[in-house]
Amino acid sequence: MQDKLEVDIIAGARPNFMKIAPIIEAIEDVKKSGMPVSYRLIHTGQHYDKNMSDNFFIELGIPQPDVNLGAGGGTQAEQTSAIMLGYEKLLMTSKPDICLVVGDVTSTMACSIVAQKMGVRVGHVEAGIRSGDWSMPEEINRMVTDSITNYFFTTTPIANANLKKSGIDESRIFWVGNTMIDTLLKNRSRFRKPPIWDEIGLKEKEYLVMTLHRPANVDEEEKLRQLMSEIIAHSHGLPLVFPVHPRTAKILQGIGISYPSLYMIEPLGYLEFNYLVEKSKAVITDSGGITEETTVMGVPCLTLRDNTERPETITLGTNELIGTNPKAIQPALEKLFSGNWKKGSIPELWDGKTAPRIIQHLVTLYNL
Repeated sequence: MQDKLEVDIIAGARPNFMKIAPIIEAIEDVKKSGMPVSYRLIHTGQHYDKNMSDNFFIELGIPQPDVNLGAGGGTQAEQTSAIMLGYEKLLMTSKPDICLVVGDVTSTMACSIVAQKMGVRVGHVEAGIRSGDWSMPEEINRMVTDSITNYFFTTTPIANANLKKSGIDESRIFWVGNTMIDTLLKNRSRFRKPPIWDEIGLKEKEYLVMTLHRPANVDEEEKLRQLMSEIIAHSHGLPLVFPVHPRTAKILQGIGISYPSLYMIEPLGYLEFNYLVEKSKAVITDSGGITEETTVMGVPCLTLRDNTERPETITLGTNELIGTNPKAIQPALEKLFSGNWKKGSIPELWDGKTAPRIIQHLVTLYNL
């Protein structure tokens, strides 16, 4: 029997913060009951823009990180190496019992590699999801991380099946649900109106929300121009609110896209963005996480990708995979405006209690 359990929680990019908030809360809860569990929150600094990082800590009640590795920007390799060097240095002075990584960002992969090489076990939250598309950096991150993970915490039985197919023993796989949904359900009553709402007079279910950042959609100027043109042409004159990812903003500035019904705004915080999503007629995106949130909120979602690592948002939820061909947008929007979009349902265990299940598994695994 172990005396105590020390956990490193890794976060580095915007999607991570939503996933770690309920895990930290669950650890604090078991500590109050006398369980000897402690954590060290490590911010790798992968996202260093205030809107992409700091605001999330404030809004979601995440404590200030114990360590910030300050990895910053740069290429994939530069960022990976900076995170690895920083985390290795930290582990040389103090090692936890387990390194808990979430999602599929660069920080997830980089810290998993360092932890294993330093003799620290790895637990992967949101393990086993796959798109099958090796052109996505996230897919490489997922595959590398899962190949060296000790304990796999999954969102759906589909992820379980992916792991078993790759030879992972069932005893190391734990179907727990989705921590992003823990955060969504906890904060839903706190969603708040962003300034754009009153500035342009938005009305519930009478506008669209869009996010785009994937290279397949934004790196080719002509492709991006065509996508925007098709969306505007077939959105029945409704306002299209587009919180622009910093990467996409640079490209849009270069090609001078402008329409009367298009409102490009700065990235929003968690509470404001989800206020917009929940009250929108539909969301057009190439994000994975947003498709999970729209599924739970019952908002139609059009995903501009050729594949998805979250198929349950399609088979059960409100999401449809439209593809990246601009010509696919018109029929999809016609389906939406005709009132024929599917209603969807919520996947099992997406119930707001995922993080406590993860911590309970860790307590059991470490014989506390």
